[in-house]
Amino acid sequence: MNQDYIKPNPWSIVEEGFDKERVKSSESLFSIGNGAMGQRANFEESYSGETFQGSYIAGVYYPDKTRVGWWKNGYPEYFAKVLNAPNWIGINVFINDEPLDLNTCKVVDGFRRELNMQEGWYKRTFKATLPNDVEVAVMVTRFLSLDLDELGAIKYELKVLNTDAEVKMVPYLDSGITNEDSNWDDKFWNTTGVTSEGNRAFIEAHTMKTNFGTCSYMQADVHFDGVSIQGDLGEKTETLVALEFNGKLAKGSTAQLLKFGGYTVSTNHQASQLIGAAHSVLDNASKLGFDGLLEKQRLAWGDIWNMSDITIEGDVKAQQGIRFNIFQLNQTYLGKDSRLNIGPKGFTGEKYGGSTYWDTEAYCLPFYMATKNQTVAWSLLEYRYNHLEKAIENAEKLGFTNGAALYPMVTMNGEECHNEWEITFEEIHRNGAIAFAIFNYYRFTGDYSYIPEMGLEVLIGIARFWHQRANYSEKKKKYVILGVTGPNEYENNVNNNWYTNYLAKWCMEYTLEQLKKVKDGYSSDYDRIIAHTHLTDAETEEWSEVAKNMFFPYSKKHQVYLQQDGFLDKEMIKVDDLDRSERPINQKWSWDRILRSPYIKQADVLQGFYLYEDHFTVEELERHFDFYEPFTVHESSLSPCVHSIQAAKLGRMDQAYTFYLRTSRLDLDDYNKEVEEGLHITSMAGTWMSIVEGFGGMRVLEDKLCFTPQIPKEWNSYSFKVNFRNRIIKVTVGKEQSAFELIGNEEMSIRVNGNRVVLQPNKKVAI
Repeated sequence: MNQDYIKPNPWSIVEEGFDKERVKSSESLFSIGNGAMGQRANFEESYSGETFQGSYIAGVYYPDKTRVGWWKNGYPEYFAKVLNAPNWIGINVFINDEPLDLNTCKVVDGFRRELNMQEGWYKRTFKATLPNDVEVAVMVTRFLSLDLDELGAIKYELKVLNTDAEVKMVPYLDSGITNEDSNWDDKFWNTTGVTSEGNRAFIEAHTMKTNFGTCSYMQADVHFDGVSIQGDLGEKTETLVALEFNGKLAKGSTAQLLKFGGYTVSTNHQASQLIGAAHSVLDNASKLGFDGLLEKQRLAWGDIWNMSDITIEGDVKAQQGIRFNIFQLNQTYLGKDSRLNIGPKGFTGEKYGGSTYWDTEAYCLPFYMATKNQTVAWSLLEYRYNHLEKAIENAEKLGFTNGAALYPMVTMNGEECHNEWEITFEEIHRNGAIAFAIFNYYRFTGDYSYIPEMGLEVLIGIARFWHQRANYSEKKKKYVILGVTGPNEYENNVNNNWYTNYLAKWCMEYTLEQLKKVKDGYSSDYDRIIAHTHLTDAETEEWSEVAKNMFFPYSKKHQVYLQQDGFLDKEMIKVDDLDRSERPINQKWSWDRILRSPYIKQADVLQGFYLYEDHFTVEELERHFDFYEPFTVHESSLSPCVHSIQAAKLGRMDQAYTFYLRTSRLDLDDYNKEVEEGLHITSMAGTWMSIVEGFGGMRVLEDKLCFTPQIPKEWNSYSFKVNFRNRIIKVTVGKEQSAFELIGNEEMSIRVNGNRVVLQPNKKVAI
């Protein structure tokens, strides 16, 4: 834990007191989104202190030219930047010509902000004394509509406390923005039109190179002490348009500005019709009004929480943590558009770039399968199918042939756009995560249709890649995979990473199984796929040979699979024996020192034991957990959740709970000292897994939903729902018993602690 200023609250994220040192952190923590766009919690009024301005539109990106010391064949030509979009939230405020700026105010009292997760809104209140000694009270409420997902709404209220004053409110749009992470300080946006019509204004701009057309728009309505104020066009430049509202405000009176704004985008509208589309959104918003929109927001979030909420009794910080994670996941992705995916920072920052990592398949898919209907998970899988040709092109650039597919480590459109060689070329295990997601989708939903329709072609491309990536070692008399980086990115360019080799073997075997199944049951799809891929029996026989003879490094002394060939050659000093001042090592050590150390950034071998749990005994898991966890520094956001699940499997609930708190409050408590750069969105799905799969012990075994529930001693009870094959099961776990309730029309059998339990519709069974 590196910060502790967020107040414990079961349904809200609350900050009290103004501290300039934590402004950027709070801008991340209080971020809002609606799946189509999002923004950091920047102040609406001007702020001259340190800030990270950020607004983002889903799917809009810029191909920033790769920056490397020297070029190597195969490098991606660009790194896809999640673009900082034109700013529509700005409202400059002047009191007797003095700008309201919390960085320059003499006094800031009663500062409080709240992100209400239950209803989906963000509110900020404070009192301030300006340099000219005018005292004001401000209350701002903001949200991004789930129903009208091109729209955001702001209610900005200002009261003058100690004197009459001339007040000027200046809402504006600004497309003269830049990305903090630009490689070459390129111009990302080209503004093509700046217009105003009455109390509305518009900026048309398109992205350079990718040519996404956008219209940033706003409408402003101002009342001083309940009386409508007519605005005028204020400033207008090539990249900015502002409206200006002036008036005198008596002591104790309030000025209110309602601002609607957002983006219309050429991915959803004709490029020539973006202003017209913006007018239509504003017309709909005006009919509903701020309060009507806010009520719809409450109802929409109520529907989301009805299915996805996890309740925890007796531990407010744990409750706040899981709801924060669930809230941010739903703000980032709602499954409405199969062209979109889940970026690691969502709409909260620019780090990492791209919109898609292997995190989606390994961590996020289970959350969306269980808390939405299966069409949302289908959309995530369809996204990968739609990028298959690009994956084949990615492999071809590296010398692979015959339709071998290498899915990108980072992408916006299926093309690899990550430019660190040790990840781009070597962290190839991402292919396996995609194949596993196909398996996991069918296992959980019971819907096989994706495999003959789309998935088998993906599997064939992946199997071809693994077949070509492996080579036969005369010395070992086995097939080996050389020069890779596993999930543990603190080891680069290693040979025979166990996790990678195991995935490769499983992928080829699973593809062979699905070929037989599709051939037997879906002959027309099979014929289509074989004709398209030109797959032969001779090729599949080679896959089988490679899979059967894959090499796995193993230590007889420790009776564990080794993370890679040379793991035991390292100086095996455990994490507990490191001085705390040396942590986190990724901020204190050179990369050279990290690579030579035994320290593990995140679960690697244990990641394999998590995915393929039924391939190993509990005793094997225990040996591997006890061997590897003491060397794991958990400096990846993806690490604590896997260890929490594994610790719970081993019945080590104190350890599981500790890991759960770390994953659930990773950003709230800033464990990795980087929250100001944005939140760790994809790892938040792992927090959900820590409770449902870890403490709840949910698994799908032999086509049945199974639970082995446990409860941390710190909790009185917890509950969650899962949508399993279009039947909703509510699970409540207490200290003395667990209860299961089926919400549906047909009975269903599950297993609890290995015993068969028959659930009747809308009846609770206590065990």
